[in-house]
Amino acid sequence: MREALKGGYFVKRLTVARDGEQAMAFLRRQGPYADVGPPSLVLLDLNLPRKNGREVLAEIKNDRSLRHIPVFVVSTSTRDEDIAAAYDLHANCYIPKPLDLEGLIEMGRLIEAFWLKMVVLPSAALPAPFPPAKVNSRIRPLASRRIS
Repeated sequence: MREALKGGYFVKRLTVARDGEQAMAFLRRQGPYADVGPPSLVLLDLNLPRKNGREVLAEIKNDRSLRHIPVFVVSTSTRDEDIAAAYDLHANCYIPKPLDLEGLIEMGRLIEAFWLKMVVLPSAALPAPFPPAKVNSRIRPLASRRIS
């Protein structure tokens, strides 16, 4: 899966967390991740050790500095109640395993097109190290690309 994602359209840098606590440390740029920039997308397995995926999803979506990051839940469960629970926690997408990598890449294209061209965030919603001027300078080159 890592190699397929690295070769895909929308993954420039891939970081894999071993558990939910490490994932939150990465997202909050704590400890060894202090100098790492924020991800543009989170692929989240619900079955994580130390802190499960539902807890991680809730923390992401309840944190003002993280809630803007799209979260794709990836799970072996296709039960309606699990899917509904993920969307209740504000997951942006629910993808059942085994993963359809072409479908995932297409979903990434759609999210990028929507997010970069249509979603406007108030400056209060952006993480502190990324004031609007820096965010806009990063978005303009991407937004000008035609995504088919």
